[in-house]
Amino acid sequence: MSIERNDVSDWWRTEIIDMAPGVIRFRGHPIEDLIGNVSFPQMIWLMVRGALPGAEEAALFECALVAAVDHGPQAPSIAASRMAVTCGLPLNNAMASAVNMLGDVHGGAGEQAVELYHMIDEVGGPARAGEMIDRWQAERTPYVPGFGHRFHKPVDPRAPRLLALVDEAQAKGVVSGRFAAIGRAIQTELDARKGKPVPMNIDGATAVIYAELGFAPPLARGLFCLSRSVGILAHAWEQMNQGGRNKGPTPPKYRWTYDGPDPIEN
Repeated sequence: MSIERNDVSDWWRTEIIDMAPGVIRFRGHPIEDLIGNVSFPQMIWLMVRGALPGAEEAALFECALVAAVDHGPQAPSIAASRMAVTCGLPLNNAMASAVNMLGDVHGGAGEQAVELYHMIDEVGGPARAGEMIDRWQAERTPYVPGFGHRFHKPVDPRAPRLLALVDEAQAKGVVSGRFAAIGRAIQTELDARKGKPVPMNIDGATAVIYAELGFAPPLARGLFCLSRSVGILAHAWEQMNQGGRNKGPTPPKYRWTYDGPDPIEN
């Protein structure tokens, strides 16, 4: 016989945290046991995955988080954080404004890359990369997520380093290496099609690590937001200390292009 429960405590249900006066437990671990004994990357893993990672898994995970921290004021999220501060917003508002810039085009390609890697893995692996690229472009978008960069050509310096770390982890038996092989197969296929290097970018490289470590595709986007928040905070704080008011995306002497009637002649 089922028992109907009406207590307000059942309004929210979670396996993440339990508390009582003087007691805090995350996933069953007392907070005092975690403090000083686990790293921040390990804590992130525990919170989103439900268990603590091994030391080698955590080390590889941390590499991905470090690599995506910042890409300068030309990145929309970083520019937004600095602009927000010049409009008088405090750090938390600047960070929120900047994180909200991270969508499908800027910051979301990692999630899409993990999806593509899994599509290729599910049909047989690297040998099917070209076929699945065609399918992706036909069904999703002409852009192959995680590859190509408007600034870093012919190589994004972050990608080779991250892939080398995946190779080291594979040699130790920490990861399978199959998603690294898929990423490299996509790289080879795109280079051949374009007749020039199409660099794997930060989204593609971190997606390899997140796929290797078993993170679900949507978490790749969330983790990118978490990582990039560090750069966002740094730039917002720097701008706050530099001062300045109402600083837009371009210097005042540069005007936009007006295509409407009765243009101003100058």
